[in-house]
Amino acid sequence: MNETRIVELRRERGWTQEKLADSCGVGIRTIQRLEAGSDASLETLSLVADALGVPVRDLFATIESDELNGRVDLFESRESDQQTARDRITNSWVWLYIGVGIVFSLLCFAINTQLSSVGFVAYWAGGALIFMALRRLSLEPYLDRKFPLSRSKHDRRVQKRQEI
Repeated sequence: MNETRIVELRRERGWTQEKLADSCGVGIRTIQRLEAGSDASLETLSLVADALGVPVRDLFATIESDELNGRVDLFESRESDQQTARDRITNSWVWLYIGVGIVFSLLCFAINTQLSSVGFVAYWAGGALIFMALRRLSLEPYLDRKFPLSRSKHDRRVQKRQEI
């Protein structure tokens, strides 16, 4: 059994077990078991680590088992790979929106009518709102399912604000 630092990390933040459980999306009984030294899946440990704002490896005082050490390394590698893939897809959608907008803007200026200026404003203002809604309602849930170990930029920003 590996000694965890979950109690120490939780108390540093001034959190109760209930607050940590809510932040992780797990039951309070799970937090109690982890703090008592019971084993848990790497996915559960990842949820706890994300809530505490530390890597999974930092949840342990020492990692005695070579097998667990290897599993943590593999998990952290998978987590990093999934986050990179998610960010790449999200950025591709943003660049697609910008690219289409540039082409549309050039067409609006080439036509040079009063209606084209309305189209220009409508694309950049209305299109941005539609794009944000589609990203939140469709793209992010898809990426959450495809890359369960990753988080959206919005979720990472919210977590950073909570840590401050």
